[in-house]
Amino acid sequence: MRNRIAAYFPAMVQCTIAPHFLHHMDPRSVVSSNRRFTIVLSCPDRVGIIAAVSAFVAGHKGWTVEAGNFADAQGRRFFMRQEILADTLPFDVDQFREAFAPIAEEYGMDWRISDSAHRKRLVILVSKQGHCLYDLLARWRDGELNADIASVISNHDTFRSLVEWHGIPFHHVPVTPDDKERAFAEVSRLYDEAGGEVMVLARYMQILSPAICDKYRGQIINIHHSFLPSFIGGRPYHQAYVRGVKLIGATCHYVTTDLDEGPIIEQDVIRVDHSDEPDDLVRYGRDIEKVVLARGLRYHLEDRVLLDGNKTVVLR
Repeated sequence: MRNRIAAYFPAMVQCTIAPHFLHHMDPRSVVSSNRRFTIVLSCPDRVGIIAAVSAFVAGHKGWTVEAGNFADAQGRRFFMRQEILADTLPFDVDQFREAFAPIAEEYGMDWRISDSAHRKRLVILVSKQGHCLYDLLARWRDGELNADIASVISNHDTFRSLVEWHGIPFHHVPVTPDDKERAFAEVSRLYDEAGGEVMVLARYMQILSPAICDKYRGQIINIHHSFLPSFIGGRPYHQAYVRGVKLIGATCHYVTTDLDEGPIIEQDVIRVDHSDEPDDLVRYGRDIEKVVLARGLRYHLEDRVLLDGNKTVVLR
């Protein structure tokens, strides 16, 4: 009877009997924490990449808990992401880099490795609309974001009390048409002073200087209130209303010197109709903006986003 049950319900039998064999497991498989090393890479596509990386990890008794990859047939480029339980490896991140370097060189990899024990430092920029800021602060307090908010910078003083109530430094840096160079130099100084690793534009309604965009390429994340590439620039919901679209959306993307044309990380939409006024579109859009920004930021913090020219590969 047991064999007949196993034939029809092998998974059930496996789950039932597996605990009896736990004492035969390698002691190294019983880890003390969920700390993870995440390796992400891209390289010219060829045979053997997965095997080389997997053999390296397995050869050091590493336990891979999540893996994803993508081969771009058009660009003939390969993308990979692996999460490895740190406690199963015999070395730290720096030693991992040193040991893995020959493989990376052999395959021409652009790669990086991160440690989940290190919480990236965010600097949030905001203007007068606070819905994205409120949402990020709530998620941060609830532990949804594996990051520290180092500071908030604004060209208005509107949210000082809110930010300081959370115990976060707030900096008011006014931006005027005649003083933009000085203002953005101060933003850059404050970002560096805070040890910033990710700059989040949470509806910051200023166009950053080319110097900042170039200096922090791949570190600046913006939420644009439209489904790019449609309705670039200001008042996109009003543009959408005039055009009579049936879908509006929001786009989380990296900032480049080309306005609203940086690599897209995440997008979402909501349906509207002829009865909706511009104010309705703005109200609907705010809900999408919060979710899309938080989702895109989380992908970045978890090292799920790989740049591919002016596109991204997001290994979810």
